[in-house]
Amino acid sequence: MFLIKLLLRCVFAGFFIATGVTHFTGPEFFLKIMPDYIPQNLHLACVYVSGVAEILLGVMLLIPWTTRLAGWGLIALLIAVFPANIYAYQHTLELFPNLDPKLHFWRLPLQAVMIFWAWCYTRPGATASKAPALELTDPT
Repeated sequence: MFLIKLLLRCVFAGFFIATGVTHFTGPEFFLKIMPDYIPQNLHLACVYVSGVAEILLGVMLLIPWTTRLAGWGLIALLIAVFPANIYAYQHTLELFPNLDPKLHFWRLPLQAVMIFWAWCYTRPGATASKAPALELTDPT
């Protein structure tokens, strides 16, 4: 069970780290989905700040003594970026004319799944700091 939990934590962390990196390598997508109520001159800064947050929280998720804090941070981040996902769904046809709007629709409930997944790391004992000890016994 320890290895499965570790693998899931690494996958979740890796997703946020990789997505955070894409905020810097391909910010165009994230700039497109910035809601209109955020001033235009802040869009790029918001994309970069959210990218840094994703990378930082993803790394923190991998460190046992910061995993719980990372879980709460990821919940806050996922809630904060939810309006951008709603905006992307509402404006899919104009922003991404070659993309099926259903893809952006399904991102909305997926966000709830990701919030739940992050919440799992906020629980006491959500992560063990080390693998279970192997007991070596003398066969004689």
